[in-house]
Amino acid sequence: MSARKIRLGVNVDHVATLRNARGGFVPDPVRAAEMALAAGADGITAHLREDRRHIVDEDMRRLRELPAPLNFEMAATEQMLDIALRTKPHACCLVPEKRTERTTEGGLDVIGGKKHLIPFVDELNREGVRVSLFVEPSIAALEAAVEIRAPVVELHTGAWCHALMLGETDKAQAEFDRLRAAAAACERLGLECHAGHGLDFDSARTIAALPQIAELNIGHFLIGEAVFIGLDASIRRMIAAIAQGVEGARGV
Repeated sequence: MSARKIRLGVNVDHVATLRNARGGFVPDPVRAAEMALAAGADGITAHLREDRRHIVDEDMRRLRELPAPLNFEMAATEQMLDIALRTKPHACCLVPEKRTERTTEGGLDVIGGKKHLIPFVDELNREGVRVSLFVEPSIAALEAAVEIRAPVVELHTGAWCHALMLGETDKAQAEFDRLRAAAAACERLGLECHAGHGLDFDSARTIAALPQIAELNIGHFLIGEAVFIGLDASIRRMIAAIAQGVEGARGV
């Protein structure tokens, strides 16, 4: 019996961050995406923000031309919906967005924002774009995702990863318990379960052991690690770590 395969989506936002810090055309996030796919990544993720701080519209157009699934991260705004419908990516992940944040700070408010989100999800569903919602690992959020009619959720792993980084053992365990319970609930609710934010080799290996996880989306760590070992090696090592987590779970 073959091992379960978890897909890896590589986020190339921060290649664009480096390019934009100086201006011009290098480094090219599309070239990074091509290298990621050659190294074994299953798809590419990119977040087109309202302020275009990293990925820009032309990047999205070129990324869509690659022979691999494109996961278009976007805020639930009319402007982003129009761009998504023109781009026709494989998937759209609806995320919260604030101009003042350095990176996404938490999950989408799927409970309070249900009425606002339903038309966006319905429109993308009608156009054949797979919709995911970036959510906190809570049962209430997952139940709201079902009501919103999104087939996929991406669990926000940021709080868990941050606690691990700070050595806060008890908090990290509590956050991982939330993730484990949320992943199990996804299966009961009929939601495809993805995860991402702040993952490194060790945390990706750990979360890959959860049997409900179908996909991990990882960016900043991989691009940072590429400074030291190269992008190809960074991605191959991540793929190996994920496979180790899956294989270790089978042996338990």
